Formats: sequence, C-alpha cells, structure tokens
Amino acid sequence: MNARKSQKKPVKRVLMALSGGIDSAVSLHLLMKAGYEVEGAFMKNWSSTVGLKYSECPWLDDRREALRVAAFFGIPLHTLDFEEQYSKRVMDYFFKEYKAGRTPNPDVMCNKERKFKLLYEWAMKHGFEFLATGHYAQIQEGERGKGKGESKSQEKNILLTLKRSVDEFKDQTYFIYNIKTEQLPHVLFPIGHLQKKQVRTLARKLKLPNAERQESMGLCFVGKVRLKDFLEQKLKRKVGSIVDQGGKIIGEHEGLHYYTLGQRQGIKVGSGGPYFVSRKDLTSNTLYVTNDSEDKDLYIKEVSIQNVNWINVPQKFPVKLLGRFRHQGDLTPISISKQDNDTYVVTFSKAQKAVASGQSLVLYKGAECLGGGVIA
Repeated sequence: MNARKSQKKPVKRVLMALSGGIDSAVSLHLLMKAGYEVEGAFMKNWSSTVGLKYSECPWLDDRREALRVAAFFGIPLHTLDFEEQYSKRVMDYFFKEYKAGRTPNPDVMCNKERKFKLLYEWAMKHGFEFLATGHYAQIQEGERGKGKGESKSQEKNILLTLKRSVDEFKDQTYFIYNIKTEQLPHVLFPIGHLQKKQVRTLARKLKLPNAERQESMGLCFVGKVRLKDFLEQKLKRKVGSIVDQGGKIIGEHEGLHYYTLGQRQGIKVGSGGPYFVSRKDLTSNTLYVTNDSEDKDLYIKEVSIQNVNWINVPQKFPVKLLGRFRHQGDLTPISISKQDNDTYVVTFSKAQKAVASGQSLVLYKGAECLGGGVIA
C-alpha cells in the first residue's frame, strides 16, 4: 500500500467500505498487512422497498459476499441502511435532472452523498480515524510553492493531493472529485498504486472467497436495467418531433429525457441514418438530429460549470489545466476562468464532441485531480 511519509506508524482504527467485490476485499488485506485495526461497513442503498418496478439491486447477494470477506479476515461488519437518504439525495436528483433535459452522472452523486458524506460522517462519529474504499485513486503528499505575501517559513507548505490511479484505465478520480480538502487526511485508497490485474492476481493468491467474482455493472447500485425503462417509472412520455439538420421532420420521439447529446442508439427514424442527437429544445419539445457524424452542431468550444468543488484551488485565474467530461474520456487541454462565486467558464483548446449539460467536468493539473463541477 502507498503509505504516507508523514505516518511513521499507522493510526489504529479504519472503517473499510466493503461492497462484496474484490477491490474492497484486497484493500482490506492491504490495510491489515500494514498494521491497521480494521472494521468493515456495508451500505444498503436500494431495494424493492422503494416502491419502483425496477428495483432489483442485488444488495442481499452483495452483502453476503461482504460478510464472507469479513469472516475470512475475522473482522466485524457493520450493515448501514442508507436507503432513505439515497432515494432523496441521489435518485430524486437523478430524475429531476433528466426531467430538465440534462444528463446527470449518478455515480458521481453516489460517491458525493454516500461514501464521502454519509459513510464518512458515520466513520468519524464512531471513532474511526480513516475511511478506506476500493477506489482506483491515490492520495499523496505534495508541496505548495510560496504564495504572494507569504513569509520564508511558508515557502514550502506540505499539502495532500488527490491523484489518478497507476492504472489509468481503471482510474476513478472522475467519480470522486467532490471529496473535500479537509477529508483527505482521513481517507485511504489502498489499491491506487496497483493495476487491476495485480489486484485480481492477489485476490486469487490469498484465496479470497470472492476472488473470481466479476465486476458489477448497471445503474449505480440499482442493478442491470435499461435506462429508458427506469426513467419512465417517474417521467411521463411526451411525444414530440424529430427534426434533421435540414429542418425536416423525420419522426417522433417519446420524451427528450430519453436522449443525450451525441447519442446514436435508439433514434428510430428509419432510413438515412445513423443519426446523432445534436440538440434538444425543451420549449418546443423538439429533438434535433444529424446523420453527419462531424456536424458542427455536435461540437462545442466553451462551456460553463457550476457547483464546483476545489480540492486544491489554483492561486490565480485564468489557468491552463486538463479536463475530462466523461469517465475514461480523453484528458483535454483547457483554460478556465472565474465568472462569479459559483460559475467558471471553460474553454477547450479544441472543440469537443457531445458535451452534455449535467455531466461532470473534472479538472486536472498533470496527474493531480484539483476538483470539478457540473456542466451548465
């Protein structure tokens, strides 16, 4: 595990978030190997009790696996019921954003409201000095240079930074950019210095009970369900026109909330395709599409971001950074300037394709994740 230089001996109590997967199980092993006193926590977030048709989250299977892992290592497992808070803080936001025609990222909100709020607060309240998760990310020590007006004794201020995982493909800093600066000293990411294949190999070597378990897929903690099927439980169908780049009506859609910019699949308008979503007009309930994959309407050079969380804020603006507006998307050179207290203007060095409002734009300086915000 990537131990911090300032910690000559580990702080005793760590709460390890156990999901039932191998990432958290291997993280637990590394913590115990490093000498920490560890207890596990499993979060119940979603089940059939929420009253929606598609609520097939296999939380009982996940909890069973978490219990097996806890028993394997001989540690207690706390089962925490966050279902009510999850429904209000994550799912209500999810439906609200789609209704407004935006494209939210529920995984970002999951981490913001669950792990690094509810679970973090529970851990601190119950005497744990660290919360650990199986995210592919790293927390490292860095140096902040001397700022304007600082004395010589302040020339080198040690600070903690959130950095991308060694495994760039698995890196999850995009999902956890809402971590607060003051939380960094109390958070551990034990596998951030490993490749996924190393984690899998170690799980097999240790003969973990879940060593062969595959990664869970689907909507954040809800399970495998088509997004359209899930949305239509609360968002009513609202038929409108589909218009091509020439202004011709070529079909009908069932609701703008089912589509996102750049989307190709699911646009059923017959011949002349494939078509891509280029714009959504909520006022006229019109979906605009194009069959030109390089249509200029698919590209954008500048966006605004709001609800920005800075883990380490730049000393002055405008500043040149790197930006990523989808998980595993390219890191793109950007310039960011401050517009007001809560809004920043981001200019891409090169126009970007299919940038949708509601998505998160995460900001990097080299390998360091500085924070991010939501595209307006």
